[in-house]
Parts: sequence; structure tokens; C-alpha cells
Amino acid sequence: MSGYYNLFRSEKNSNWYFNLKAANHEIILSSEGYTSKAGAEGGIASVQKNSPSESAYDKRESQAGYWFVLKAGNGEIIGKSEMYTATAGRDNGIESVKKNGPSKTIKE
Repeated sequence: MSGYYNLFRSEKNSNWYFNLKAANHEIILSSEGYTSKAGAEGGIASVQKNSPSESAYDKRESQAGYWFVLKAGNGEIIGKSEMYTATAGRDNGIESVKKNGPSKTIKE
């Protein structure tokens, strides 16, 4: 089994979100909130398109740890990672998104 997208609507604010999950069901990328399902589906399509490209990743760090964001061609952030305690974890996360991001499987 390969990675997949989990598309869902928040009960709190009625926005649509998606998570990209690896084959082991771990979340490897989380979206922002979208006001429509179509918007979230467009975000998934953008991850599918941009995730294989090294230049689409912005590696970040703070006192809290290390993380990354995935950006679309226009520079907009389309997803962010969890917080990692080391750069190696963050870099492994990027490799996992590159591998699993092109997945066409979407679960609601």
C-alpha cells in the first residue's frame, strides 16, 4: 500500500482539510483550511503536482524544532509537516512526501 489523502470537514469551523498519510497511516503533511470541498481538492491536486520537486520545500527551524512547508509554484503554502526534533527527521519527512504526494488515492 502506498500513501493516501484523508479529506475531511471540520465539525468546529466547517472548513475542509486534508492530510497526506504514509502507508503506515502516519500524517506526513497537513493542509490549511478551505471554505469548500472543491478548494481542498484543488489543494490535493497541487500537492500531487508539486511534491516531487525539491525546490517546492521550505525547510524551517525554531527553538521548538524543525519542520517544512510545501509550496505551490506561485509560492503559496499548500501543506506543512509536523514538528521534528532533528533535521534528519525533517529531511526524512520531505522524502516521504516526495514519495507519497503523487498518490491519487483520496479517502473521505
